[in-house]
Amino acid sequence: MPATYELPQEIREAARHVSNWGRWGGRDQLGTLNHITPAALIAAAGLVRVGKSISLSIPLDSYGPQGASGYRRNPVHLMSLDGGDEDLGPRLGNPAGSTEQHLVEVLRGPLRFNDDFIMMPLQAATQWDALAHVYYEGRLYNGYPADSVTSFGATEAGIDAVAARGQVVGRGVLLDIARHRGVDQLEPLALVEPDELEAVAAAQGVSVGTGDILVVRTGWWQNFLDTRDPQWGAKSPGVSWRCAAWLHERGVAAIASDNLAVESNFKEFPGIHLPFHLLAIRDMGMMLGEIWDLEELGRDCHADGVYEFMLTAQPLLITGAVGSPVNPVALK
Repeated sequence: MPATYELPQEIREAARHVSNWGRWGGRDQLGTLNHITPAALIAAAGLVRVGKSISLSIPLDSYGPQGASGYRRNPVHLMSLDGGDEDLGPRLGNPAGSTEQHLVEVLRGPLRFNDDFIMMPLQAATQWDALAHVYYEGRLYNGYPADSVTSFGATEAGIDAVAARGQVVGRGVLLDIARHRGVDQLEPLALVEPDELEAVAAAQGVSVGTGDILVVRTGWWQNFLDTRDPQWGAKSPGVSWRCAAWLHERGVAAIASDNLAVESNFKEFPGIHLPFHLLAIRDMGMMLGEIWDLEELGRDCHADGVYEFMLTAQPLLITGAVGSPVNPVALK
């Protein structure tokens, strides 16, 4: 379909400024994760000093923020075998299929077990956006055509390109915007501008540099826990599109936050939804981590005054996926 919008000139200029197309070769699918070098990984490992680990994931369950409408749903967890099936073996009789016969043989013996599965959008809870997730004007990151993502999945720039490399491990840096403002949670639709990122880093005594994974706390996940507001995502505060240049100039490897989309849902341009996504994912090649639980990490960093840590946040190796659930862990 022909475009029905006019991309703002400010966005076009920013896109040219932050573009990493071709920077790491015409076939690159890692984008800014290339900033995490072996030396950066070794340095990150040195940040583990007291033996503390903090999970940054929300629960994978039916009580998450996706609600009952829209194109995503909360995860659905189902049991396929449980304690109520303890006497199932004798009742199965003598089925013809080899798989069923094997199950009968198992259940006629002493062994009993539970089994389960889950159904979910891959971006329903704590997750990474892959570089194939967002595009505009027919192109993904690095110029890959949008139709390289088909009903079979992403053939270019999918999450598997990252997961197969084990690339998302490095120095994590928390910028606690909410605590810096003296509030538990930012106001709905609040914008975080580059100068505030700079001010918070200075106030916390921490630098943000090449190869870092930046984690931005707005307090918005706690807002969901407190309110269960069905408009939680629509009211999200977060970073402004202007932060893309700030991240680009510092060589940041990835960014994550405790809201729905990292950026604020405030419409900075009429008719343009999520402009930071356009610049970060499509032009910079930067993965976005969304719906992270940063409450415990925020308290811990405030208590000891240490806002840097080793962060491991590997996506699942899902062939052709454009996003992945993740259980990020901060190690201090």
